Amino acid sequence: MSEPLTTRPTVTGISIFRQPPPLCTFLFLIVLFVATFYTLNHPNTTPPPLLTSQNTHYALNLHRLFLSSASNSTISSYLHALTRHPHLAGTKPSLETLDYVLNHFKSLNLETHISEYEALLSYPTHISVTARFSNTTTVVFDLNDVHGDDDDSSVVKPYHAYSPSGSAQGSVVFVNHGEERDYLALESIGVKVKNCLVLVRKGETLGRGGIVKIAEDKGALGVLIYAENDGGGLGGIERGTVMRGIGDPVSPGWPGVVGGEKLGLEDDQVTRRFPKIPSLPLSLHNAEILLASLGGARAPVEWRNSGRVGPGRTVLNLTFQGEMKMKKIYNVLVTIRGNEEPDRYVILGNHRDAWTYGAVDPNSGTSALLDIGRRFALLLKSGWKPRRTILLCSWDAEEFGMIGSTEWVEENVLNLGASAVAYLNVDCAVQGSGFFAGATPQLDSLLVDALKLVQDPDVAGLTVEETFKSQNGIIQRLSRVDSDFAGFLHHAGIPSIDMYYGADYPVYHTAFDSYDWMIHNADPLFHRHVAMAGVWGLLGILLADEPLIPFDYISYAEQLEAHRDTLTKLLEGKVSVNPLSMAIQEFSMVAKEAADEAKKLKEQASNKSDVAAAVKRRELNDRMMLVERGFLDAEGIKGKEWFKHLVYGPAAEPESKLGFFPGIADALARNSSEGIIEHEIWRVARAIQRASKALKGGFT
Repeated sequence: MSEPLTTRPTVTGISIFRQPPPLCTFLFLIVLFVATFYTLNHPNTTPPPLLTSQNTHYALNLHRLFLSSASNSTISSYLHALTRHPHLAGTKPSLETLDYVLNHFKSLNLETHISEYEALLSYPTHISVTARFSNTTTVVFDLNDVHGDDDDSSVVKPYHAYSPSGSAQGSVVFVNHGEERDYLALESIGVKVKNCLVLVRKGETLGRGGIVKIAEDKGALGVLIYAENDGGGLGGIERGTVMRGIGDPVSPGWPGVVGGEKLGLEDDQVTRRFPKIPSLPLSLHNAEILLASLGGARAPVEWRNSGRVGPGRTVLNLTFQGEMKMKKIYNVLVTIRGNEEPDRYVILGNHRDAWTYGAVDPNSGTSALLDIGRRFALLLKSGWKPRRTILLCSWDAEEFGMIGSTEWVEENVLNLGASAVAYLNVDCAVQGSGFFAGATPQLDSLLVDALKLVQDPDVAGLTVEETFKSQNGIIQRLSRVDSDFAGFLHHAGIPSIDMYYGADYPVYHTAFDSYDWMIHNADPLFHRHVAMAGVWGLLGILLADEPLIPFDYISYAEQLEAHRDTLTKLLEGKVSVNPLSMAIQEFSMVAKEAADEAKKLKEQASNKSDVAAAVKRRELNDRMMLVERGFLDAEGIKGKEWFKHLVYGPAAEPESKLGFFPGIADALARNSSEGIIEHEIWRVARAIQRASKALKGGFT
């Protein structure tokens, strides 16, 4: 995961491990497994009736077989194998995980291939931070978060990918989270950061790249960023990228295919992606040493920090030497061909590259994906044939900026626009307790339906839906850019879901994100992994098998209305939202018409000889599939033009106050004229009108 999620609600409480199942259930599972493996080992045996006779219980039995074939010990073995060594993208150990994933899917006799790209990646060659305090004492900070018996030279030292090489020396100023408002607060008490180094505690709003960009604009010489959560006292240091934007920086907007066009490092399109001042991550312990040494004014009250902000007599020297290399990266793709609509695709994706061992990020998700592949292979051998094609995707180089998935989206963007039903993303499958999800609104109801079918991993007798509802039941929206759904939704307009267990975790991007940490902290019995794989796989089955794609655009219309209401309050009557209101009203009307049409077609679904009804279902499916594409705009978001989605996309301005309508949010953050704000409102209104026309079909 490239950045920590910024919209996750906090989870508190005590996890209660599930009790062993009753004896009768256990015996039932034994019988089911015996029957299943008999079928697997006797391919000429007639498949069981539950998977060959298209009766009213077919889908239910299929889902039960998928869920009952789960194995937490198998998932545990996958994770253990994947996390034996650090596997940073572009390094030799990363090829071992590639081979492991590739061979796993091939051993299941699944159609598997590699999609290969070249990308510019960034690695450290030398890092150092030294501090000279007022008593002339010089301290060389330890920048290694692997200690003692756990020392492993293959663990990359903490660094910021794409930081420029160089040294910076000067006084230190603490700038809180490094946001514009923090610098304004410092200016109000007479503190400036020009020609100083800034110390930043990472917050929830800005990513590393944004932090460094603002510091650069303020005249700082260098940046040190620390996380207040240092691995639960282990001394972890958070690695990460500071590149702005996503995808290969030397092939911006087109796929970085082997032998394809690459821009030079001096090209403006490349250089504007990289910071101009060096930066490094710092441990909480070292940050506290620096904070204690600062003089100057007291920190603003709103920072909730009683210390001083500097500058003082402490002089810091930061040195980063790095190298950028063109590296081959490899995506693994598995194709499970659809039986009736092979040209329609449901895509499940996870990345496998990691800053270090990557037990949580991302290989908890990789392990779940491997287990879904195993279970899908079992269903196939038992007679199942999905209606639509399913793709299982293992992305590379996500940690450098979603590079593997972005290059693949750019290469396949036209086919995705014509054929992709949905993208289902799981990055960190398990970080801790509690289920969390983000989605585009037409997928809300489907997600809830899937959660109702899966046993909660922590509370016996309850489903995931019941515990999710009790904790808050809020499905977030996907305007953030921190995982592989970004290219699919924000650039290609593919309906998307992103899911994870656990609100946060303390070893994020540190050397302590290991199998040992997982089994002692996040998921000792791998019950949460099983639950996540269950939800993820069921969503894939439902989207692939339902005759009518289970999209709910009435839900989308209601969400657009809520967004409009929030915007209206923020504008305080200064700019009219009438164009937006009219467009949403039309969308709502068309959504209801489509729902009525779907209801009638479902009633005819049992009559397989009704060719006309089948044609109508296909036609409605196509219209529902294309709606999300309507929210794309060719001009994109100003300042982030690659991002095309005008409802859910990343704001270009860090101070934007809305988590939706990014163009409008940016115009407000820039204090733009009423005319510019009105233009952005019209742009969103036109996007919603395009979506309405896609759902309605035909021509004006």
